[in-house]
Amino acid sequence: MMKSIWQKKIKTIQMIAEKIAFNKIAKERSLRFDIDYVSFNSKLNFDNSISFLDLLEVVEKSKVNIDDLDEFNYAEISDVNKTGEVTPNKLSFNNRNEFNESYFKKIEKGDIILPFENDILISSVRPNLKKFVLVNEGENIYYTRAFIQLRPKQFPEILYYTLREIFFENLIVVSRQGKGYPILKGEDLRYIKFEREIIEKLISKQKEILPLIKGIKAETKKLKVQIKPDTEIINEVFNAKFGWDTKTFDELKNVHIMNCTFSAFTNNIDNRFSFKFHNKAGAYVSKILKSQTSKRIKDFLADDITLGKSISPSDYNENGEQYYVSMADIKNWLFETEEARTVSQSYFDANPNKRIALNDIIMARSGEGTIGKVAIIDNEENEAVYADFTMRIRLKDYNPTFAYYYFRTNFFQYLIYTHKKGLGNNTNIFPNQIKEFPLPDISEKQQFEIVTQIQTSINEQRKIESLIKNKQRGISGLIEKAIRDSAISYTNFQT
Repeated sequence: MMKSIWQKKIKTIQMIAEKIAFNKIAKERSLRFDIDYVSFNSKLNFDNSISFLDLLEVVEKSKVNIDDLDEFNYAEISDVNKTGEVTPNKLSFNNRNEFNESYFKKIEKGDIILPFENDILISSVRPNLKKFVLVNEGENIYYTRAFIQLRPKQFPEILYYTLREIFFENLIVVSRQGKGYPILKGEDLRYIKFEREIIEKLISKQKEILPLIKGIKAETKKLKVQIKPDTEIINEVFNAKFGWDTKTFDELKNVHIMNCTFSAFTNNIDNRFSFKFHNKAGAYVSKILKSQTSKRIKDFLADDITLGKSISPSDYNENGEQYYVSMADIKNWLFETEEARTVSQSYFDANPNKRIALNDIIMARSGEGTIGKVAIIDNEENEAVYADFTMRIRLKDYNPTFAYYYFRTNFFQYLIYTHKKGLGNNTNIFPNQIKEFPLPDISEKQQFEIVTQIQTSINEQRKIESLIKNKQRGISGLIEKAIRDSAISYTNFQT
């Protein structure tokens, strides 16, 4: 897994120097003098420019009276993709449970806004600065206050696409630097300027551009209805292969009142008496899985399941070559290196027993919304240390991809739900619990066949997603073409 010194990438370090007068620093409200901001600010010398705030107003976020809420849609930054599409969570204060409790806690603390039609929302937190939303008519979706709420003074649609497709790549430059992720504030947007000729050209051509964009969006909408989530595919295959009765399972999940004897509380080492541990759906899943195999995860372990390593801010290194695998980096069921932080070489070298390897499975062990989620390491080029709030599962004589898909099934994830310990958002699952969970004892040939069936279906979905991305690139092309036709260089559109 370790690369030799000759295989490691060689990085060129370039020193950037800027001169700035103290009185210029003093003019900035927060006395900023970081190199990104100083370098950026020195280039804003347009003689005929339009400022960001000439076009859009930063809206002061109004407080929502949650007493008026019953059933509603709520979206956090993670519920918005990079093309601006929103998949909100359907919530109701009358249906508050373990799975959505973290949302309600944030909402009760005031983390909620209701933007108006044609408002533009920008994420304020890196690594999500590229997430934009245009609020549509009658949408009625509540959003987290982690979005900056903007109100276009006119021409909302063309401004939205212009901002999305051109300027948002450089938002990081005006964001606030710190030990953690940079944060963008509404007041930082006042520094951004645009060349007037470009903006006026795009506005003048909006009657040509917007119908074309509308056509592209209609085509992508037709394609999107064909997409089936990976988890749905995985569950369908496992349900068919193992005869799992999901109808009975769903019916039992809706049973919220049950009778239980005192002796039932003593048949586990912790004397657990929570509803989730003893509920009928959990008992049903456990019975079905155990009836189909006598094997446990521990029977196929190459190494003990271990928790990862904690980290301090000084151990991070933006120029590092090795990653730190946190719970956030596997929240989408894969290790996302694009948003993962990198660590120093000394930290990596000091933790040889807390590193990932090809075919390892990393599981989140804590946090509502992430607990139980898994990612399989499918690229040996990605060297990393896994976090203390994750655990590493390393198998032998067993197809790791089959295990990964099995861990993603609704039945297995419900075992996580029933066995996790703790209250609210502070719930945990531990290696000594996971290793006792049942694991199907079928031949490697059967495992391979199931993996192949799942991957074939998922690959078909990826083809559709690729078509969608190609069509969405057409929106960028329309904006770029309008700029080229204005006889102005694309690179002259500066932030």
